[in-house]
Amino acid sequence: MNATDVNLYLVGFMGTGKSTIARLASRKIGFQVMDSDHEIEHQQDRMISEIFATDGEAAFRKMEVEFVEKGHPSTRTIVACGGGLVVQPGMLDRLRRKGVVICLHASIATVLERTQRSKTRPLLDVEDPLERIKKLYAEREPIYKNAGSLILTDSRPINDIVGHVVRTWRREAADFARTNHVVG
Repeated sequence: MNATDVNLYLVGFMGTGKSTIARLASRKIGFQVMDSDHEIEHQQDRMISEIFATDGEAAFRKMEVEFVEKGHPSTRTIVACGGGLVVQPGMLDRLRRKGVVICLHASIATVLERTQRSKTRPLLDVEDPLERIKKLYAEREPIYKNAGSLILTDSRPINDIVGHVVRTWRREAADFARTNHVVG
């Protein structure tokens, strides 16, 4: 495997642009793109909100672990990870063993603006979504900040964000290849 085949994992809070950036970055580097949430919905033949309602969040988190372990190709793939995926104990280390991890970041105001019209976010299906976002964000922020290179997505042209992600991936994929004795 060459350094140019190393997977890219985009992590971060909901509404930071992971799915959109993954799709656009995949066009630049010629990788396939997968969204962990969409893949789980497809495998389960039901929406995440339904999985949460019938099986609970713990069951969904177990499905995320299975996806990371064996639900996607080991090379030439960009994975847009669900917002809570890396929060689970051990998941960040699992991703780091599989490829480059980049964390997308946005302010709470931007996250609320980007998610407020969505009906597909079960964690925000509450009376006060802003309070829920603030609480989840406070819990998850330390993990996100240690996840990998942090790229801000607030008030920046999307092409700038994509370019930054691709440049960061290229640099870190070379480091990953050297550290993991990958040819390239």
